[in-house]
Amino acid sequence: MASPPGKEIFIQGITSTGRTFRPSDWAERLAGVMCQFRPGGATRDSYLSYSPWCVPTVIGGVKCVVVHEDLREAEPMAWDFVLNFAKDNDLQVGEACLMPEARPKA
Repeated sequence: MASPPGKEIFIQGITSTGRTFRPSDWAERLAGVMCQFRPGGATRDSYLSYSPWCVPTVIGGVKCVVVHEDLREAEPMAWDFVLNFAKDNDLQVGEACLMPEARPKA
């Protein structure tokens, strides 16, 4: 039985040759550009927060941007923009699903 595809792609700040991508704030910049693309569309305050469809994070000490596939359905050109950004900058891309953090048992 085939496993279902991931709901998100992870753009990692590592090139295909293993080098760290620069500038160091690339993930925040990319997510900032994408902040207007969100469920329900852009609002007056959209620039104050990241879109839930494009979020910068750090995984295993590597800066990443997690892009939810709902962005592709809502704004295909925005989806193409982030994928082309990764391709143009030779960044590693993986398909997965971000799991919520486990809460410690009391």
